[in-house]
Amino acid sequence: MTRKLFVAFVLVLALVAGAFADQTVRLGVTGSVYDEMWQPVKEMLAKQGINLEVIQFTDYVTPNRALADGDIDLNGFQHQIYFADELQSRGYKLTNIANTFVVPLNLYSIKIKSLDEIKDGDVIAIPNDPTNGGRAIKVLATSGLITLREGAGFNPAKEDIAAYNKKITIQELAANTIPSALPDIAAGVINDTYALDYGLKASDAVFADQAREHEYWNLIAARTSDLADPAKVELYGKIVDAYHSEEMKAHLAELYGGFFRPVGWDEDLLAPFKK
Repeated sequence: MTRKLFVAFVLVLALVAGAFADQTVRLGVTGSVYDEMWQPVKEMLAKQGINLEVIQFTDYVTPNRALADGDIDLNGFQHQIYFADELQSRGYKLTNIANTFVVPLNLYSIKIKSLDEIKDGDVIAIPNDPTNGGRAIKVLATSGLITLREGAGFNPAKEDIAAYNKKITIQELAANTIPSALPDIAAGVINDTYALDYGLKASDAVFADQAREHEYWNLIAARTSDLADPAKVELYGKIVDAYHSEEMKAHLAELYGGFFRPVGWDEDLLAPFKK
């Protein structure tokens, strides 16, 4: 490479980095596990002049509202079916821009070691939001504790239970409170981030969820209106590319031992918005 070409090449790199210099993107999440999860992405983006700021929320309701209101730029905490329910029920104008991972929704206990120890009268907690609650009911059905009625939909409710094979009581609680309720109940179906925050491992599960349907894939969401801006599409594309990297794949495997399984990384969901 001649000196003139080398200088031109360096200038191009500087211009590319300069296009995103001092850009701050606020990403909403739920659960402290995401601080560590997103660290490799933050480091890769920092080299491009992009500051990814991870904003913690304590529940599943606020991050979509905060995104819709413009308090954050992106969020990355929810799966497809929860996202779809939020859009329909609350009217948010948000768009899925990237697939991330799929995680189990396991049944945990600090009192028992196996399903055989569950007895009549025991209380089992499940999340009280419709989508995670429906998934939890399917976990209980797969475990054999309950039987669902014929024709129950993809996202069943307690009303869809045809039989209690053990006379358990299903208690619906806010998802983030179930880990702290474990001393007072027989078992609880707990979302991955809250399980990890509480110090639980996938191997601790009394019963392991096997569901891997597309509806349970997690995602990164953006405001739909932002996707009309080519600069923001390019910026968000840099974030997605950093997440869909070999470094991130290795990071997920090393730190979480199968809790977070990459899915759908071959799909470019931003393609329709690129000019």
